[in-house]
Amino acid sequence: MPDLITSRDNPLFKRLKKLAESARERRETRRALLDGEHLIEACLAAGGQPLTLLASASCAPALWQKIAQRCADAKIATLSDSLFAELSPVDSPTGVLAEIAWLSPAPREGTPLVLLLEDIQDPGNLGSLLRSAAAAGATLAVLSKGCHDAWSPKALRGGQGAQFVLPLLLRADLAQWIQSQDVPVWALALGGEKPLFGLDLAASAGILVGNEGAGLSEEILPLATARVRIPMPGKIESLNAAAAAAVALFEAVRQRAAG
Repeated sequence: MPDLITSRDNPLFKRLKKLAESARERRETRRALLDGEHLIEACLAAGGQPLTLLASASCAPALWQKIAQRCADAKIATLSDSLFAELSPVDSPTGVLAEIAWLSPAPREGTPLVLLLEDIQDPGNLGSLLRSAAAAGATLAVLSKGCHDAWSPKALRGGQGAQFVLPLLLRADLAQWIQSQDVPVWALALGGEKPLFGLDLAASAGILVGNEGAGLSEEILPLATARVRIPMPGKIESLNAAAAAAVALFEAVRQRAAG
């Protein structure tokens, strides 16, 4: 392993600390920080290559060697455990971090299945939403300007590799997108006039999901083709945003497989 970095004044540490904490820095540099073997492996599988690979001083040598041998072009650094913990978004770091350039998956072919997100604030929820969309084979995810940063460390952990394979349109004007596309947009909303399972989701479809607390705004909701409810026979008022979107996305998968 390379020499151990122990000072917070080290230029590499200071740069990566800013990358870990600043959405603006991530946007301007189009870079992100991955924590752990799983995310790094997912990035590699999607065709990405780390720019910088970092190990904690206590990282298991077998884990380090397993990852480092697949990242031959990456700059290598070792951090003291305390500095590494400052960069890692988890309480129990795995011991490996990677700096990457954002991946930009090509638009997917086929019948559009688009996830539209308005002002999703929780990074874990956002990551889960993108993960479900990627798993369902969505062709695009459109995120409003009010959404949490899709490339933040916590959103990346929630996405578990979704950001590497799902085409993303970030900081979008949702109203403009909806009005400019020939895609029916189904808004998931309490009290919706149409039941989800009665929709034709085998055709082009946009699934519109709003903020965790406030729901969809009065600006966006009227632009939807219809408000849609998920039948819930149990004694629960609503599903959270990630669960509701997953139900809708995989209803589209079911219908398309049946067709």
